[in-house]
Amino acid sequence: METYIYLYIFLASFLVSYLLVPIIRKLALRFDIVDHPGERKVHQKVKPLLGGLAIYLAFTVVVLGSIAGLLLLGKHPLGGHLLSGMISQIPRLLLVLPKLLALLLGGTMMALIGVLDDVKGVNFSPKLKFAGQILCALVLVGFGIHTTFMPSYLLNVIVTVFWIVGTSNSFNLLDNMDGLSGGTCLISSLLFFLVAHIQGQFFTALILLALSGSVLGFLRYNFFPSRIFMGDTGSLFIGFILGSLTVITSYVTEESTSLLPVVMPILILGVPLFDTFSVIYIRLAEGRPIFKGDKCHFSHRLCDLGMSQVQAVLFIYAVAICVGLSALLLPALNGWESVLILIQAGVIFGLIVVLMVVGKKDAQKWGKGS
Repeated sequence: METYIYLYIFLASFLVSYLLVPIIRKLALRFDIVDHPGERKVHQKVKPLLGGLAIYLAFTVVVLGSIAGLLLLGKHPLGGHLLSGMISQIPRLLLVLPKLLALLLGGTMMALIGVLDDVKGVNFSPKLKFAGQILCALVLVGFGIHTTFMPSYLLNVIVTVFWIVGTSNSFNLLDNMDGLSGGTCLISSLLFFLVAHIQGQFFTALILLALSGSVLGFLRYNFFPSRIFMGDTGSLFIGFILGSLTVITSYVTEESTSLLPVVMPILILGVPLFDTFSVIYIRLAEGRPIFKGDKCHFSHRLCDLGMSQVQAVLFIYAVAICVGLSALLLPALNGWESVLILIQAGVIFGLIVVLMVVGKKDAQKWGKGS
């Protein structure tokens, strides 16, 4: 029964998203909510924004609909006969329902911030945007969703807010090439689904599948050459949901011999985090504002090495899969074995840095010689 529920959630969210994208695309074009080509952008044509609205709506409709459906079936005589396995989950659902609703409320607020940014563009205050993101994270904290590994409640709140706002903006920054942010989110959410399923966190696993299906339905229209962008509406929303769910999910099991499994989210989200920190470092090193867009992202630098947009995106997918899969081993490994996994991830990203630095120098050398 569990497998069928998993399939239903994934396919339902995929189908709703897939059907909504063309409608939202027409609306975005009609109201001129579009992204124009520019010096710091890789697309050559005007592209409609708000594609992330399809992700948000599909995710929210399926999650709320499933919760309502389960509660209604629990009160119906036929429910106990047709879905006895699921009906037995209702007491657990009622326990986590406040946190699920808090997640949806925070996600709705974050999606609204994204919509305002997509519609207003440069006229939307960055300070107001950042304050709104912090408020979204505090909504979760108010419902008891926060880390627990820090020595004090205040530190746990600070870490939680920093993490959720950070992941939201990481996926926002990563959304710089067709299919990149959405595909990376799909990989990450499926990996986190495996973690939640293995840990027996049934409802967290379902939500992750709802996110996966919603993103996959959108990717049909967003992979190169894209017909629509997710915009800040989508990138902030998926980053918020993933960041929040990583806080909810448990990583240390009874078999774990160390606390190192708590770094699993950092590894599974290694690609967006690496891109964010590398971009910030480059901009600071060159004396430029860290919030001003440019072409120094991970994907752009791969293209500078000679890759096409598709090759760069697929390469980044491969990195996300390799690092993320290795992270799944952490709960079953001892301390030293876990350290080796961390070293492996560090080596992978270190080699990428060397590749891009050497490639950049060679490109400059070739440019001077031509």
